[in-house]
Amino acid sequence: MDERILIRPYAPSDVDATIEIFLRSIREISSKDYSAAEIEAWAEVEDRRSWAERRMNRPAWMAEIAGNRVGFSDLTSDGCLDMMFVHPGYQGIGVATRLLGRVEEEALTLGFRRIYTEASRTARPFFERKGFRVITRQIVKKRGQDLENFLMEKFCT
Repeated sequence: MDERILIRPYAPSDVDATIEIFLRSIREISSKDYSAAEIEAWAEVEDRRSWAERRMNRPAWMAEIAGNRVGFSDLTSDGCLDMMFVHPGYQGIGVATRLLGRVEEEALTLGFRRIYTEASRTARPFFERKGFRVITRQIVKKRGQDLENFLMEKFCT
């Protein structure tokens, strides 16, 4: 595990960094798995304030390396790992693994026996490697586009 990766609680000052990571990750990484029209429909944050409130009203974390914000994740009150995105420049070095570990620790603390996520085509292989299984394929409508994702779950131990 890369000890340079610091996982800390999300702070109000992280809002713009999380939006940038979200948008860049979709546009630069998920664009390999989705069409240009699908990416355009998905990669948008309509309301910065409600985005920030969602992160503040649930357990959420930032990943940092040498003071740079490189990823984020959160967990809803029903055990959903709602968002986990890693900056394109920091893919493949353990950031998502560390974030997932923190999410799983929190899930156990909160008494969840199961966590679930709606994984993109891009994220599905990562979650499968981490012990999640696909429950079903889903189509989510975003701004006139049909986006495929996968409802996945993992039981906490």
